[in-house]
Formats: sequence, structure tokens, C-alpha cells
Amino acid sequence: QVQLVESGGGLVQAGGSLRLSCAASGRTFSSYAMGWFRQAPGKEREFVAAIRWSGGSTSYADSVKGRFTISRDNARNTVYLQMNSLKPEDTAVYYCAAGGGYNHPKPRDYLYWGQGTQVTVSS
Repeated sequence: QVQLVESGGGLVQAGGSLRLSCAASGRTFSSYAMGWFRQAPGKEREFVAAIRWSGGSTSYADSVKGRFTISRDNARNTVYLQMNSLKPEDTAVYYCAAGGGYNHPKPRDYLYWGQGTQVTVSS
């Protein structure tokens, strides 16, 4: 079992930055990739970024490539999403998830999800 808790969301002006954190508890092992997904009201949940739990390989959605960076801490039980040059189109609830793949995964590839944290970017 894996439990995930996101933090760090908030309100920011366009061009600003936020850092999201996701703390994992329970049983974890190297086969679990970690990912960030987002969902705007009335829209489907979409992939943002993912990282292999062991090894550090990453992937990003085209819409955030060059602006967002996913990373993990030394204990490999917390993942981060550094978001720079934020745009109003980035406004959504951001979810941390644990699953099997890191190479541009779909939401259906992940079994464990956090409750989400709201990110709002004003014009």
C-alpha cells in the first residue's frame, strides 16, 4: 500500500513559480514510478511529468517541457515539481501518483493517487 500527500499549491501570477511536494508513506519499492497529473474543471486528467523511483529517468508533457522540473529527495520517498514561467493555462488541481511507468504515462497506468492540490495562475 502507498499513501501520497501533496502540498505547495496556491495562487500565483503569470510568469511566477511554485514548487509542489508529494510525500509517500507505506510500502515503496523501485518498480514504482512517480508522476504528476493535472485536471481542470470539466476536463480529463492529463499527464504532466514522471520520474522513475530508482534511476532518475524523467519525462514531460510537451506543454510543460522546459518550464517544469520533476525531482526526488535523497531518501527517495518524496518527489517535487518545480514549476517556473507559469501560465493561466496551467491552472488545475495537481495530483501526485504512483504506478508502473515513467515514459509519458496515462492516468490509467497509475494505481495510487493523492488528494490533489490547487494551482491557480492569474493573468
